[in-house]
Amino acid sequence: MAHILMAGGGIGGLAAAISLADQGHRITVLERRAEFTELGAGIQLAPNAFRALDRLGAGDGVRDRAVFIDELRLMDGTADELVNAMPLTGAYRERFGNPYAVVHRTDLYQPLLDACRARPDEVVLRTHSTVVSYEQDTAHVAAVLDTGERVPADALIGADGIRSVVRGQLLGDGEPRVSGHTIYRSVIPMERVPRELRSNAVTLWAGPRWHFVHYPISGGRFLNLAATRDDGAAVPVAGRPVPREHVLGEFPGLGRTAGRLLELGEDWKCWVLCDRDPVARWVDGRVALLGDAAHPMLQYAAQGACMALEDAVLLGDLLDCPPERIPGRLAVYNAARRERTAKAQLIAREMGSQVYHPAGVAAKERNERLSALSAGELHALVDWLHGSRDFTRV
Repeated sequence: MAHILMAGGGIGGLAAAISLADQGHRITVLERRAEFTELGAGIQLAPNAFRALDRLGAGDGVRDRAVFIDELRLMDGTADELVNAMPLTGAYRERFGNPYAVVHRTDLYQPLLDACRARPDEVVLRTHSTVVSYEQDTAHVAAVLDTGERVPADALIGADGIRSVVRGQLLGDGEPRVSGHTIYRSVIPMERVPRELRSNAVTLWAGPRWHFVHYPISGGRFLNLAATRDDGAAVPVAGRPVPREHVLGEFPGLGRTAGRLLELGEDWKCWVLCDRDPVARWVDGRVALLGDAAHPMLQYAAQGACMALEDAVLLGDLLDCPPERIPGRLAVYNAARRERTAKAQLIAREMGSQVYHPAGVAAKERNERLSALSAGELHALVDWLHGSRDFTRV
């Protein structure tokens, strides 16, 4: 079969390596860092993610590390009141066939890495291998590394993130869009959280131009805190340490309960959130994009990693072919995924502006509208996303 290069060894890159190896292809993963690892804190996994993970043979490994959540709660962060909650047990699991879970990013990444390492004859993992460009003709492609080395293959998949070098050459669409939102993250031991503030839920406190999310991770041993401020930030920032006092001052009007949780945070770091506009094309001959390189989105729909996993599974399904048919199959992959991922990108933006950050009359109208929805109606709203079985539904 074919030799396929993966630019990037993150969640999407490793998932795609497994999916393509399942079709008999030989994969070389080119990772720029010195080791295969994943940074970050909590991540949410909807049923569509578990459907993809099961296809990749990693579902059980992630389930062993996950916290299965009972409900998603939307709170009015200034009034300290529940707006509505979507139950995630019972009818939800029956409808979608899988649980909703939260994990530490490493608890998703490690089972994928273990699966790749268990197949050394099919998946080669290379560190210190920074892809800076690619070259191709009708029959072959080569990744060009920063050392000048050319790595030849039959296809190249750019899974190198929101600032993808592969995308830069393929589309030339410049830097990502800066959202103007700053997110502050902290992870604290659950033993520090008063018992009356603990819950097996993802809880979101919505306020005027800010919101605050928290949920348990690492088997319930830690609480993940993520507080976002619509502050007009114009310059990208990633993982910058921030004084606790600064974070506490960024959320005016935060109610007493959420305020108690925010005050527990320590060793805060901040990121300025970025995404890109949806695009119709992310394939160039024998080169294609995947995950954040293709369709980066804001975190507000909790679907970034889920979409990358879906990409990986569908890509593997479609590349069940000899090398000469790869360009045509990559074009099919692009066409099959672009509408669904574009909808997820735009929904994520909409949730930030219309659900999480309204103030005054707009916040009151949001509360009235959402509080009137039944559990079944809430499930119906996410059915296209959480319930997709072929990863092409919109």
